[in-house]
Amino acid sequence: MLPILAQAQTPSLTLADVIAQALDHSAVGQQAVTTRETSYWTWRGYRANYRPQLGLQGTLPNFSRVITPVVQPDGTTNFRPVRINNSDLGLTLSQNVGLTGGQVYVGSVVQRFDDFNGDLRRYNNQPFAIGFTQPLGQFNGLRWAQRIEPLRYQESQRQYVEERETIAQRVTELYFDLLLQQVNADVARQNAQATAELLRVGQERYRLGRLSQSDLLQLELNLLDAQQAQTQAQLDAQNAAVDLQAYTGLAGSEAPALAVPAPAPAPAVPPTQALAQARQNRSATLAFRRRLLQAERDVAQARGTTGLQASLTANLGYVNQAENLGNTYLNLQNQQQLRLTFVVPLMDWGRQRAIVKTAQLTRDQTQRAVAQEERSFEQAVLAQAGQLAALGQQLRLAGRADSLAQRRYDITRATYLVGRLSLTDLSLASNAKDGAKRGYIFALRACWVAHFRLRALTLYDFENQAPIIAAR
Repeated sequence: MLPILAQAQTPSLTLADVIAQALDHSAVGQQAVTTRETSYWTWRGYRANYRPQLGLQGTLPNFSRVITPVVQPDGTTNFRPVRINNSDLGLTLSQNVGLTGGQVYVGSVVQRFDDFNGDLRRYNNQPFAIGFTQPLGQFNGLRWAQRIEPLRYQESQRQYVEERETIAQRVTELYFDLLLQQVNADVARQNAQATAELLRVGQERYRLGRLSQSDLLQLELNLLDAQQAQTQAQLDAQNAAVDLQAYTGLAGSEAPALAVPAPAPAPAVPPTQALAQARQNRSATLAFRRRLLQAERDVAQARGTTGLQASLTANLGYVNQAENLGNTYLNLQNQQQLRLTFVVPLMDWGRQRAIVKTAQLTRDQTQRAVAQEERSFEQAVLAQAGQLAALGQQLRLAGRADSLAQRRYDITRATYLVGRLSLTDLSLASNAKDGAKRGYIFALRACWVAHFRLRALTLYDFENQAPIIAAR
């Protein structure tokens, strides 16, 4: 049963309206969308590293007109004017190999040399070449990225949903902050009107000798207090409206009128089910795995960049040179290249061991931190799910107390007007009425905040029994 206030108001905005406004138009809502788009394009960039890359490179033109020293047959140096152009153009198709960290490529390169002083032109053409480059014993960043980046992308998608649920939770808090102040302002207005009416009745009773001067003065003081409370409540409502409008992006210079929401959905949620859904849906689960993998990757990187560094490069193809481009395709000659380069540290005074040990200790620290955060996360989910039943019971009791307090006040006021109760009894009934009304709003706020907090913690809609997924 909703309190009398909820039935008497004709509000223009509901909680769902304000949440939708915040998600679609607020700065925090747009920031969540931007973060999600950034993660998507980062994922696209990662995927592109494992797909063939086609590139055109060259130097065209490469003209030079200088005087350069030329060593003569007798060992002397003569300075000769040189006017040449040495251009090249190549097309390469390459493919990274994530499993090994190497690269395979197919390419074609043509070079042209012009000596304008000697009226000489030569072409060097490599129409086809295939080769590969393979690091040996080094850190394979591509392989580790294949394990980490998919987790990071899935984590970002879940984070987007969590951010939206967190925004809904924050909007709910601000919504009820304003609603409570509006309730206070409405109660203060009603109290001021009722106190003014009581003062008018009291003045008539005083003239008839049926009310003491002390009680009359108390009625006047009550009216002043009620008017001050009304003014303060209006100021508090305006400040709360500013906070809500700033966060949600609601337009307008006046405070919006808010509806008292119906009780939040209260399906039975076993804590074990909530924990199972949280482990399955939350980004934290992926983040824990990602952080552990990153710690292991850092250890592998420390080992792969401090010991033996070797690289094997090989290619084969066809090549020829001639005075014109067409002739370079005739009588092509085989070309093979094989090269192994390496660096072996012979004495580093413990540098390699220190780097690896530091990475290992950092990994161990990350494992302990993740384990602790996992326990805290599980406890938060279990505690939140376990509170729902108690919050629902508290809301039902608060609603009942609000109805009873309102009825008691109406009866007490009517009894006071006929002179059968004291002013103190009326004041106590009025305070109880106001406190019960505020208590109902507080209980309603707690239920709605807990509702959205559990959704954010589990990414699961227990009302509809379905996971909460990101809208495309």
